[in-house]
Order: sequence, then structure tokens, then C-alpha cells
Amino acid sequence: MAENLQLVIITGMSGAGKTVAIQSFEDMGYFCIDNMPPRLIPKFWELIKESGKVTKMALGVDLRSRSFFEEIQKMLIEIVNTDFIDTSILFLDASDEELVARYKETRRTHPMAMDGLVTEGIRKERAILNELKVQASVVIDTTTMTPRQLREKIIATFKTQEDQGFRIEFVSFGFKYGLPIDSDIVMDVRFLPNPHYIPELRPLTGMDQPVYDYVMSFTETEDFYSQFLHLLETVLPGYVKEGKSSLTVAIGCTGGQHRSVALTERLSKALSENYKVNVTHRDKDKRKETVNRS
Repeated sequence: MAENLQLVIITGMSGAGKTVAIQSFEDMGYFCIDNMPPRLIPKFWELIKESGKVTKMALGVDLRSRSFFEEIQKMLIEIVNTDFIDTSILFLDASDEELVARYKETRRTHPMAMDGLVTEGIRKERAILNELKVQASVVIDTTTMTPRQLREKIIATFKTQEDQGFRIEFVSFGFKYGLPIDSDIVMDVRFLPNPHYIPELRPLTGMDQPVYDYVMSFTETEDFYSQFLHLLETVLPGYVKEGKSSLTVAIGCTGGQHRSVALTERLSKALSENYKVNVTHRDKDKRKETVNRS
């Protein structure tokens, strides 16, 4: 029996990293097509099926208008009802401020703001794409990502996706740098004693044993850890049952260097016994980078 075609549809906000995503899938051996009109895609599948030579494909789909979005939705319905295609939707997002900055840097015109402000084009696009984002299998927030980090994230997510099943994405972050917008659960640990005020611990991170031991030495830390772990263990089977492919748990402290990193490490290790877990410490080295730049 022939294997089903593995199809990834790459979409999302204009300027959020679709070009990097397409290149990443090419590196993983996917047959990639960018900006194919949605109305042509179902017919294209028939040609692919007849050839029998393509098993993995990635399609980049841009939004050009409301009618174009309706074509995309119709195309998705047809694909879902096609029994030889297994489909995933990758939605790339970023904050409005970062998208504006990227457009200013490249001096490109937003596709939905040909004669207006970039901010207005972003607003229109986000409103139309909200429904598609809800349908997405994977949402990646590229606001603070470099192209290399985005590539690594995509490869980690999709390279062995057929074997991954449900996974937990743990993210530590600093509230001073903003919330990870692709989070499903956000937990604030700024109530815990802060190693920042201990001179010998300040330059270290939650990955270092002295900081980890300090954070874990308090009764309130142990109480929080036990109760939050119990909460996650309670709700995770429900997410699996509902068919969710991943759950992103974000844990934040002030700078994302000490407390959030230590708790993320401990929680991820505890849950990795029964689930596939990925860990990202988004802001762990932000302070060091700032010092070096100054």
C-alpha cells in the first residue's frame, strides 16, 4: 500500500518568515511550491498522485484579499476530504511592532496596504487570518527569532513529525521582553525569591546548579512546583484526547534568566517520562547580549 502524501501548508502573517520556512522544508527533502493559487491546488494533487514520486510536499500560501482567503478555505476542505493526503498547517506569526520593523527594513509594500499604511495592512490581514490560525496544526511566533532559530524550530517540529505524536513545548521567558504569543498556558513565577539580588548568582542562569538550588530551596517553590505539575498531569490527557498535536507552556519571571529557567528545566524533566518534550529558554541570555552590545 502506497504511503499518503505528507502535505504542509505554510501560511500566516506577511513578513513573519515564510521564505525561511520554505527553505527549511526544502532542506528536509520536501517538494516545495510557493504562492500557487489555491484554486489550482486540488487539480495539482491528482497529478502528484498519478506520478507517485512525491511523498512530502510544502506549499506556501499568501493572503492577497478576502476572496483569496475564501479560496484557501475551500481548498482546505477539499484536501481534508482527500484520502491520500495527510495535511498539516503551519501558521507563522509575529507582533505588529516587529512586522512593521521588518517592512521598514526591507522597504517592501504590505500586500493588503498597497496605497496605505503598513499598520493598516497588518490589521486587515490579522482579522482575516484569525480563523485560519485557529485551524493550524502548529503556530510559531517569530517575533524574537533569528532566521536560524526559526529554521531549527521548524526542523525540530516537522522532521520526524510522523513519529512524534503529542508533544509539550516548554518556553521560559522574561515579562520585560513580552509574552510568547503562541502560548497555550502562561504561568508567572515572579512571586518567588529572585536570584538577581544575590551578587554571585546574578551573572548565572537557571541552568547553573547554584541558581537552580537557590530557587528550589524555598518552601513556596516546592509548593508551586508540586501543584503546577499536578495541574499539568491532570489536563494533558484531555488535550491528547481532543487531538491537539502540541501544547505550549510558557513560564515567565522578570528577565527570563533565573527562576523561569530553573522551573522550566525541572517541570520538563518530570513530564518527559511520559511525554515528548521540547524546551526553549527564549530570554536566558538576553542580559548577556545587552551587556556585550553596550
